Amino acid sequence: MDPLPLALPKRSLDLSGRPLVMGIINLNADSFSGDGTLDLEQALAQARRMVADGADMIDVGGESARTNRSPISEQEEIDRVVPFNEKLLAEFGCPDARDGSLTPIPEDGPVFPPVLSVNTWRPAVAEATLAAGGEFLNDMSALPDSTNARIAAQHRAALLIMHSVGPPKVAQTHVRYDDVMATLESFFAEKIALVVAAGLLREAIVLDPGIDFAKQRDDNLTVYRELSRLARFGRPILLPVSRKTVIGDVLQLSEPTDRDAGTVACLVAGMVRGATIFRVHNVRASVQAVRTVRATT
Repeated sequence: MDPLPLALPKRSLDLSGRPLVMGIINLNADSFSGDGTLDLEQALAQARRMVADGADMIDVGGESARTNRSPISEQEEIDRVVPFNEKLLAEFGCPDARDGSLTPIPEDGPVFPPVLSVNTWRPAVAEATLAAGGEFLNDMSALPDSTNARIAAQHRAALLIMHSVGPPKVAQTHVRYDDVMATLESFFAEKIALVVAAGLLREAIVLDPGIDFAKQRDDNLTVYRELSRLARFGRPILLPVSRKTVIGDVLQLSEPTDRDAGTVACLVAGMVRGATIFRVHNVRASVQAVRTVRATT
């Protein structure tokens, strides 16, 4: 298999081996899954458990993506996330300076130190959190312009391009598609060109089809079934599979914490169709699923 590089500020990972598991840290009080906290030490304890359970990446966000919650200020978001970044890096250490070589993903343990991802769409927050050691900008804005791409490029950080329609934190339940996968392919072609023109390395791009964002039940299920169509872009695919509404719809489960079995099923479906990063709440179950699929396929 050809190498699949993910360029980060001080290292470059080869994602052509096993997929990565990204653990979710919600530094807010209104996470849809009920696991959020405003207590910095509690959030750090969650991160330690995730790393012990095998997380390769830690994704921290200071604001809930829920559309029925008002936005917080940029400064409040910065004040939540920057201290977390600083303390996490002080505890786990920073990666060594990049020498141009690709680092393979270990099969028998997690990437270490874990890749620090910051989940934000606001440019001021992206700038502050990447300056505080973030390696990966998990941007849910669908990139209406090149601002965040330029910020990521300046910090040599990787950038997630997520498909959606309209601004963040605004419900898009009215959106309909004639062909959701054709829409995604056109969107990613346009946005990849945008961010490369802004100075971001192609090797620093990750794609996210945006499960549950501006998509209805059947759209989401189509994305899972036809995910391999996105392989044409030659970039890692991140699937935010964890406890999603589409899982609740399929299983008729209203409580997000009851959806972990469905989450694992979606992880496996994504894995066999080429996804390379999985964003999850239950790291242990997800790591076990990845290892079992690797051993049996």
